[in-house]
Amino acid sequence: MKKLSKGFTLIELMIVVAIIGILAAIAIPNFIKFQARSKQSEAKANLKAAFTAEKAYIQEKDAYNTLINIVGFSPERNNRYAYFLDATGTLQDRTTTALNPATASTDTGVNLDAFKYTASTAVSTYTAGCATTGPTASGVVTGPPTSWTGSARGNVDTDTTIDQWSISTDSRVFPTTVSAACSVGGNNPSGEPANEVNDVNF
Repeated sequence: MKKLSKGFTLIELMIVVAIIGILAAIAIPNFIKFQARSKQSEAKANLKAAFTAEKAYIQEKDAYNTLINIVGFSPERNNRYAYFLDATGTLQDRTTTALNPATASTDTGVNLDAFKYTASTAVSTYTAGCATTGPTASGVVTGPPTSWTGSARGNVDTDTTIDQWSISTDSRVFPTTVSAACSVGGNNPSGEPANEVNDVNF
C-alpha cells in the first residue's frame, strides 16, 4: 500500500505569503503613525509644564520671564523636542553626558538631547507660529494685558518635516484651512497645546 505524503502545496504557501504581505503593508504604516503620535505626548507634557512655570512665576513676580533658570523649566533628558520660551536667546546644550546640563544666563530654551538623538539645525532653530489672532511668536507680549507663548520643535519620524507645537497664556485663533504650514484649525484656548505643524500627517 502506497503512503501519500502530507504537506502544503506551492500554491497554498504562496497564498499564505500573499496574505501576510497584504497585512504587513496595511499594519506597518499604521504602526509607524501610532509610534509618532505617542512621541508627540512629550511636547504636550513639557509645554504644559512650561505654561505652569510661567503662570506660577507671574503670580509671584507680576511679570513673565523667559529665562529657563529663573522660571524653573527643566525637562528631563532624552527629549526629542527643542523648547523655546522666547524667540530669541540661547538653548541649553544637551550634547554631554551630564544628567543636569549647565544652564547659561541667556538660555531661553532647551535644545533636543543631541547626546541620544541626532542634532538637527532645523529642530534647534526657532520658527514663528501661524496664529491669526493672538500671539504668533514665542516670548512675552507686553501688555496690557501681558501674555506669554512658548513652542516646541522636533522630528518624530524619518522625514524632513518638523513637528511644531505651541502654548500660550492667551486664547488664539488659527487658520481654519489645515495645510502643511499650519495643521491647527480654528480656536485654541489658553493653556492648551496646539499642534501647528503635524509631522505625523505631513
